[in-house]
Amino acid sequence: MRLPSSPTLTVAAAPYPFAFEPACTALLIIDMQRDFLEPGGFGAMLGNDVSQLRRVIEPNRRLLAAWRGAGLLAIHTREGHRPDLSDLPLAKKIRGGGATRIGDPGPMGRILVRGEAGHDIIPELRPAPGEPIIDKPGKGAFFATDLHAILQNAGITRLVVTGVTTEVCVNTTVREANDRGYDCLVPADCVGSYFPEFQEMGLAMIKAQGGIFGWVGDSEDLVAALES
Repeated sequence: MRLPSSPTLTVAAAPYPFAFEPACTALLIIDMQRDFLEPGGFGAMLGNDVSQLRRVIEPNRRLLAAWRGAGLLAIHTREGHRPDLSDLPLAKKIRGGGATRIGDPGPMGRILVRGEAGHDIIPELRPAPGEPIIDKPGKGAFFATDLHAILQNAGITRLVVTGVTTEVCVNTTVREANDRGYDCLVPADCVGSYFPEFQEMGLAMIKAQGGIFGWVGDSEDLVAALES
């Protein structure tokens, strides 16, 4: 189903301005989960500096509010597995060789298990009633999910992709989206990495070679365009 048409908006971006029809564009917020972003969560337990991710909360909150205010489609994702771990490949479970693995007890319940406190989205970006939540077992939001069907049924052709982490789940999702024919804009201030150098390179790879995977912009330009 295609939504009613709306005026085309254009915002500054690299490698060149990003044009989008709001009614045909969805906001896709990747893995803003408690275990990744909150002090005392699994990410912090591994020694990561969660402040590197928490800086994206407020830009995401403002963008999400503007998006909702315009009556547009917002979708949230969470990385995690079934409680019986039947969808967890052994290769993923044992990779890294650490003492604590997916499914083990963590600071906020079993690590990366659906239904546990740490698996949930942070309160600042809690999904509103009716906003789809995609529970994904992998890094990309399209793998083993119904995201593509949801987007097609809503007439979506463009995505604004935000969340964490820039070089892993955000980058993987943008690449998957590109292969399925979606144009993607990534607001740099709305994505984050535990590692500043990965943040820089993750964004550079998206916009390289004339936008090989998509565009990189800023959320304030999007908010201003929507509110205008």
